[in-house]
Amino acid sequence: MSFTLTPLEAEPAFDLELFMATSQETRINSETMERISGFWEQWRPHTRAVKIAAEDRTYLLAWLESQVEEAVDDTWEDAPSEAFFINALAQIMVMGLVHSLVPEAEDMGCAPAPRPTPILAAALAKAGVPYTEPNQPSLSRRYAVLTYFPLKGGCELCALVGGCPKAAGSGPQSIVLPGYE
Repeated sequence: MSFTLTPLEAEPAFDLELFMATSQETRINSETMERISGFWEQWRPHTRAVKIAAEDRTYLLAWLESQVEEAVDDTWEDAPSEAFFINALAQIMVMGLVHSLVPEAEDMGCAPAPRPTPILAAALAKAGVPYTEPNQPSLSRRYAVLTYFPLKGGCELCALVGGCPKAAGSGPQSIVLPGYE
C-alpha cells in the first residue's frame, strides 16, 4: 500500500455569513466578535491539512486537533448555548481551512467525500484521522473534511450522498465534466 502525506500550510478564512447561518445568530455585536476572535486565535495552532497521494489520486484532509473537540465537549456540560456557539465556530473554521486550499468548494457549496479504500484508510490512519469504521466514510475527528484535491465531481462521486440533503434535491446539483471523473 503506497501513499504519501504532504503537510500543507493554510490559514482558515473566517466567513461571517457562514458563521451566522451555522450558529443561527441574527446579530453579531462587539462582545460576540471578541469571543469569536478569542476562540479563533486559540484554535488556529490546532488546524491541520495534508495532501494525500494514493492510488493515482490526490486528496485533501483538513481537520482541527482533539484540543478543539475537548474544548467544545467541556463547554457542553456547563453552558450548552455557549457550546452550540463554539461548535458552529469550529465547523466553519475547518470549512475555512478547506476553502482556503480549495476555493471552488466554497463556490460549489460542498466538498465531495471520496469512497473509502484500504490505501486511503491507511493514509488517514497514518495522518492521525482514521475512519471511524472500516469501509464507512465517517472520520474519527469531529471537525474534519476529506475531499478530492483538486476538487472534482460532486454528488455522483461523494461517499456521503445517501444522507446528504443536497443530494436529495434540496440544494444545487452538480455534474462531472469529461476528464474530471
